[in-house]
Amino acid sequence: MELQSRIIPRAQAKIGWSIDRTIALRRFFIVVMVIALCRPVARATDAQSGAAILQDLKSFNTLGSVLMVAAHPDDENTQLITYLARGRGYRMAYLSITRGDGGQNLLGPEFGAELGVIRTQELLAARRLDGGRQYFTRAIDFGFSKDYKKTLTIWDRQQVLGDVVRVIRTFRPDVIVTRFSTVPGNTHGHHTASAVLALDAFKICGDPTAFPEQLVDGITPWQPKRIFMNAGFGAPRARAGATTAPSVVRIDDGGVDPVIGQTFSIIARRSRAMHKTQGFGNFAGAGGGAGPHQEAFVLLDGEPATNDILDGVDTTWGRIANGAEIGTLAGDAIARFDVKDPAASVPALLAIRNKLMALPADILINDEREQFDRILAACLGLSVETTIPRAENVPGEVLQLHHAATITSNVAVKWTGVRYPASSGEVTDAIPLQASQTATRDVSQTLPMKTAVSQPYWLREDGTPGMFRVDDPKLIGRPENPPAFPVEFDFEVGGQKLTIADEPVQIATDAQGKDVRRRLDVIPPVWLKFASDVELFQPKGTKTVVVQATASRVKSSGTLRLDAPDGWKVSPVEQNFDLANVGDHAGASFSVTAPATAGSASITASVEINGATYSNQRIEISYDHIPHLLLQPAAKLKAVALDLSIRGQKVGYVAGAGDSVADGLTQMGYKVTQLAGADLTAEKLHDLDAVVIGIRAFNVRTDLAANLPALFTYVKDGGTVIEQYNRPDGLQGSQLAPYPLQLSSNRVTDEAAKMTFLAPDHPALNTPNKISQADFDGWVQERGIYYPNQWDAHFTPILACSDAGEAPLDGGLLIAHDGKGYFVYTSLVFFRQLPAGNPGAYRLLANLVSLGK
Repeated sequence: MELQSRIIPRAQAKIGWSIDRTIALRRFFIVVMVIALCRPVARATDAQSGAAILQDLKSFNTLGSVLMVAAHPDDENTQLITYLARGRGYRMAYLSITRGDGGQNLLGPEFGAELGVIRTQELLAARRLDGGRQYFTRAIDFGFSKDYKKTLTIWDRQQVLGDVVRVIRTFRPDVIVTRFSTVPGNTHGHHTASAVLALDAFKICGDPTAFPEQLVDGITPWQPKRIFMNAGFGAPRARAGATTAPSVVRIDDGGVDPVIGQTFSIIARRSRAMHKTQGFGNFAGAGGGAGPHQEAFVLLDGEPATNDILDGVDTTWGRIANGAEIGTLAGDAIARFDVKDPAASVPALLAIRNKLMALPADILINDEREQFDRILAACLGLSVETTIPRAENVPGEVLQLHHAATITSNVAVKWTGVRYPASSGEVTDAIPLQASQTATRDVSQTLPMKTAVSQPYWLREDGTPGMFRVDDPKLIGRPENPPAFPVEFDFEVGGQKLTIADEPVQIATDAQGKDVRRRLDVIPPVWLKFASDVELFQPKGTKTVVVQATASRVKSSGTLRLDAPDGWKVSPVEQNFDLANVGDHAGASFSVTAPATAGSASITASVEINGATYSNQRIEISYDHIPHLLLQPAAKLKAVALDLSIRGQKVGYVAGAGDSVADGLTQMGYKVTQLAGADLTAEKLHDLDAVVIGIRAFNVRTDLAANLPALFTYVKDGGTVIEQYNRPDGLQGSQLAPYPLQLSSNRVTDEAAKMTFLAPDHPALNTPNKISQADFDGWVQERGIYYPNQWDAHFTPILACSDAGEAPLDGGLLIAHDGKGYFVYTSLVFFRQLPAGNPGAYRLLANLVSLGK
């Protein structure tokens, strides 16, 4: 059975709902939008079954709420989220401290910020299945950490704590649940830090003197009743004996979803399977019974509980001043609800809505109003949609908007108008809706010139290694951007005004004939791209740097320039371009001269067109399990001045799971040839000076094992092979090298860890570049991962380093002199250092490629 969407709020919030507010209510609009954009609901055009509407009405009548807090995408307990959201009908949310930017991508080449955007969408896809909402802080996943205290320093503890407090105050949970212990153990430092932050936030979120700058736009202090650590099955365990202590509460979160008949376990596994970049795609294939499924909760602070995590929490409308009558009316509506005729409940729902509107404005009340309006619209069978002929539009262009409103019931509803907050435009003529018919309006509206080019809000400005920079505090916590051009449909039903919030989408058909909806993206008239992300210079050296301008609109003309920091010279200052047609390219060449001293710089390209300045690349990301993604970061070049010598000319590259090391080799001056397993023959390897194997190649390629003998013969005959790291699990074969070595999960996470030269006279450290400690300065994220912990005596360990308080790891760079050639196995993270423009990484890799030459 396919999982049917509910009309509980949707994480992507492509469609939201709002009511006609008084001036007092409008001051809460920003907070409500933050909440609405963090939770999953069905699209406004999705038909809702009577059973699904009834379940949502029961959820409306249940006011319990739980916030789960952990560190990364995939840390959440999807079984618990599913049970509390879909089973009990609670407001359930997951706060992921990071977006998973520092992880590895098992699907493609995206790393860093791009991977974080993908994993954000994977979490939203998961929440659409399990019924939870999704929040984030500004913290960056900077890679594996063994020390939570260092984690909190890199993150800026106070900023992230403020973000957690802000989410608590806007979501208003009754109970907080962490996924990890506050006591350091054998786990990721981010995990422990997430629990520490959650506990600290719990203690101060109700204090008006804590982060008082947050207390605007309806946000007020909020104190949850208690905070637990979830120590149940499938979650991190408490310390020995903790799960039998009196402070432990157990609940059974097994069972069957009342709407679709699937077990919570199956739904939870389908939700977890959305984390495909982390290899969880197969989770959806396993079943899960409806029997008991125990979860244990260890009290960290707050009021003790005995039987349930919400002990002592009033989950009825009686908790709201003057709200008891709403609960009574909702209970009556539930008892009388006819799943075969939801529209029969509209009069009762309108009576409840009158009472709901009379309550004072409040974050929680506004949230319930939003949910109730969705229920009312579902009973009416009322849906809306705004389509546009193309998803990508430039500021100043006219949007051709096609609005459609459909009602399936016979209830009298008037479509009274459409409003456009971004342009202050509106259409006000009334159209009576007819049952089972679609009414339409075609309207032209100008996309304001001030509209920002689409880019995830947390990537618009440069941050720090541990924190994203977000200048607008109203955006903090949200999973994604609000609509670029919001649309509001106004209706009248039973004498009441109902507003449905929408946004324009393009509907296209994919190769399988399915409709694909894409949000409106705001684009520049011209995109810019450097020929390479990194350019290497000799000190005082001059190189030609090429920038390509690509037109997204006809007759795009203007000036293009490069902005470089002091010490770097660019000539000419600017160049004109004139692009007649969409898709036309123009390459502009600039002479760039490096300063006399080694160093790096960021050089930005920009264009000026009709008085407006743009500086945007175009990066598209497409995977089947998430929406189409368009990223438009600033067009920047990492310029690196360094003393670099190379030997040899031709390098073969066997791609692995995806990296840009081959591009780095090209920048160093090598001619790089891409190789497949079938190319590992004596004839094709003969003219190559070296072969480099990409990251995790032996995890993802099945064409290597059979061709290794020829590769090893190439080494014996005088060639050099450099194999980058593999994971110890999931290897496609038992042999990695000409001599035995065993992989481990060991890593060095301190990117500044001191390097010990174990073989200081080895050519890898001396020829053609003299390697020193300075070559390991400025590395990013980590030194190395998945170090070998055992190897044959033919291998010579070259370097050793360690995290603080740990024994040195000496398997990061192993070199075997085999016959006339060299075989190198390295766990050093060249795939991170080369794109970052780290000079020492280029110099060391040049030495490895140059071995024997």
